[in-house]
Amino acid sequence: MNDMTVIPSGRYRLGEMHEFSAADQPFMYLVSAGAIFALDEGAHAVLRRLETEELSHGELVEALLESGYTRQDAEELIRELLFVQGIVSDKARLSPAPAPSAPPADFPLQALVLNITNQCNLACTYCYEFGADKIATPQGKPKFMSLETAKTSVDFLLRKSGGRQAVHITFFGGETLMNFPLLREVVLYAREQAKAQDRGIGFSLTTNATLLTDEIIAFLSDNEIGVTVSMDGPPDLQDKRRVYKSGKGSYAVIEPRLRKLIANHKTRAITARVTLTDGVTDVIRIYRHLKEDLGFHEVGFAPVTNSGERDYMIDDNGMDEVLRQFHELADEWLEHALRGEMHGFSNVSETIGELIQGVNKSHPCGAGLGLLGVSPSGDLSPCHRFTDADTHTLGHISTDIDMEKREDFLSRGHVGAKYECQSCWARPLCAGGCHHEAFVRYGDTGHANLHYCDWIREWTDTCLRIYGAVSVLNPEFLERFAARKGLS
Repeated sequence: MNDMTVIPSGRYRLGEMHEFSAADQPFMYLVSAGAIFALDEGAHAVLRRLETEELSHGELVEALLESGYTRQDAEELIRELLFVQGIVSDKARLSPAPAPSAPPADFPLQALVLNITNQCNLACTYCYEFGADKIATPQGKPKFMSLETAKTSVDFLLRKSGGRQAVHITFFGGETLMNFPLLREVVLYAREQAKAQDRGIGFSLTTNATLLTDEIIAFLSDNEIGVTVSMDGPPDLQDKRRVYKSGKGSYAVIEPRLRKLIANHKTRAITARVTLTDGVTDVIRIYRHLKEDLGFHEVGFAPVTNSGERDYMIDDNGMDEVLRQFHELADEWLEHALRGEMHGFSNVSETIGELIQGVNKSHPCGAGLGLLGVSPSGDLSPCHRFTDADTHTLGHISTDIDMEKREDFLSRGHVGAKYECQSCWARPLCAGGCHHEAFVRYGDTGHANLHYCDWIREWTDTCLRIYGAVSVLNPEFLERFAARKGLS
């Protein structure tokens, strides 16, 4: 803003925001902008007045002068607050902040998730793919993706990614490594095609680690393929639900393979994703084992997706205990950050990354936008969780995206279409929650995940306080964190 900025003549009151404090410093999180402001004592006092009364521009300036501001600094602060819609004129004060604009219809792809097989050698009792809450309909469809379909998918991604200089492919299943020969061919083909266009392409995969071999590990390392391992903790917890069809647990099979993977994959960090279920909620013990005993770089946790009626669901008391342990790990994350050290609890890291970027989401994730899932048959879906579900097909890689179906999915999933989200201060980071979770729980991909709202707000507030404390006490860490995560 400059000195020619026109200052509205109306009266002002506080806009939509969430206030918090960290390191004895008041902050405000502006919902309309997804922005965080540190407040000095004077600004904080004035905002307190705006909570209960409207002030004209002149009155606002005078209040800041009384709090020790110079007139020039007072005018500049007001410009900043107006610019980010932190304070609004009386004409608009009863209207909610406008929802973020949806990306254009021709928004270029950035990533594909290739479900190269819908088969799995485990029979995890909570699996969303083919469990009690399944939405997949694989009857009559191929069990494994063919090389022709995979190559067509690569060509489709490069064609539909517009001017993006780099794109990404994630390999998924079923159990991804059941089709490793195809994965190897696809990586080589995709690199050739991207190089011919002078573009970059990255790869990652998710696996249960049961089929890892020395040959596979070497290939993953040589080709800089990121690996996420689905794993639920030490033997007793891993083997509670992550079992073979015979009922045999999987821990003893994967433990030596994981140690080899972590020791020999030199080019990318190895992460673990934990699914929390009833009886598998000992977050601290799981984290300690995966991070400290096995050596994963980062560990992330997510409650099981379910309709609310399954015996493996976590009840309210269980979720409260999960959140308590999340807070304990969050305190550790902060302690590490203040010492200038990285911590491996990705539930904090992911939110801090979004706060650094100032995200203000129109949709919960990239599903149907910059990302699409591809089934073994070549059907397109919003993401990997909807692959092989006929009712959620968004086209086919040999034809194109069905723009009408895609628009319907995105319209219903937009945060502005979710009534309950409009009064929630955490919506810039949440946007209503996972589309797949919403469908399984409510039968509608555009429904807000109301069963997690209080949990999300409390967790977001926790991460805001961590961000605030680090920004005051060790701001250089946030710069290094952003650089390490590729956010700067």
